[in-house]
Amino acid sequence: MNDSSWGAPKGAGHWGASEMQAAPAGPAYDVHDAQQTRPMPIAPDVPDAGRDADDRDDRDQGAGRLSGGPLFRDEKPQEPMSTAPPPQQKKRAGRDLRAAIGVGVGLGALIVASLFIVKDVFVGVIVVAVVVGLWELTSRLQERKGIKAPLVPLAVGGAAMVVAGYAQGAEGAWVAMALTALAVLVWRMTEPPEGYLRDVTAGVFAAFYVPFLATFVAMLLTADDGPQRVLTFLLLTVVSDTGAYAVGWRFGKHKLAPRISPGKTREGLFGAVAFAMVAGALCMQFLIDGGSWWQGLVLGFAVAASATLGDLGESMIKRDLGIKDMGTLLPGHGGIMDRLDSLLPTAPVVWLLLVLFVGSS
Repeated sequence: MNDSSWGAPKGAGHWGASEMQAAPAGPAYDVHDAQQTRPMPIAPDVPDAGRDADDRDDRDQGAGRLSGGPLFRDEKPQEPMSTAPPPQQKKRAGRDLRAAIGVGVGLGALIVASLFIVKDVFVGVIVVAVVVGLWELTSRLQERKGIKAPLVPLAVGGAAMVVAGYAQGAEGAWVAMALTALAVLVWRMTEPPEGYLRDVTAGVFAAFYVPFLATFVAMLLTADDGPQRVLTFLLLTVVSDTGAYAVGWRFGKHKLAPRISPGKTREGLFGAVAFAMVAGALCMQFLIDGGSWWQGLVLGFAVAASATLGDLGESMIKRDLGIKDMGTLLPGHGGIMDRLDSLLPTAPVVWLLLVLFVGSS
């Protein structure tokens, strides 16, 4: 509701003529009742032979002070007070936009440089992001829930997963995933059995959620036009997030999932879909060998859906943990996991659709 629609409450800012006349003169008028703005019964003005008219005038003036009415009989009633509408507050972003833009540009430059200069360097960038993301996730699990998912086998297995996916494809990724899960089970046996099932379950979940999904980015890179495929994947995800933010901030009124992420709106989702579909059509037409614009429309729609679900998924995890961000490593963004939330579930979607549309090589 707009605050400007509020009017002044009755009796709070002014008095009507009947209310001013309703206040009785004399000491019998109660102060508490005078402070309340409800009308009082009119008492007849009975002449008192023992008191002169001047005394009654003085008492009338005293009653006027208590009731909020005019001090003198010839004084005009107080004019109603006008209530000026409070200024409308402008919408503000919840983060430091300058820091967020600066960090985003720096990360983008690093990714593009490693992507188009030496592919192996980009694989190293993926490995670093995976290890840091695992560290953030396992640290928050232990701090907030007391869950001790073993970081060492997760980090080693996660790095092996990415490299195996890049070198051997999907089969190598699945084998590395299975060995990582086995290593988590064995590593946790070195500690007391209390909470064993809880800890290893969290460890296997972390292995699938972070490094296994990130492996599909490395698998995108193995094609002849691998850098263009990875660039398309990154562009569509960023454009989807940007469209959701811009449209939702300007036009958002209907909540998308208020119990999970109150800031997301249905209008923002429509913005994400529209922006991603346009970007997808352009990328498939001009970046991907053998691609067509209509395939880009399908790809953009799928990216918007998966990116939104990924964002909501991590929001659910953070709400369960009772935290706002997974880390503080990236000013204006939070942690690495706060940037990977929409990228991770989108990677297998883009990889699969590109294989169906134009093949794997």
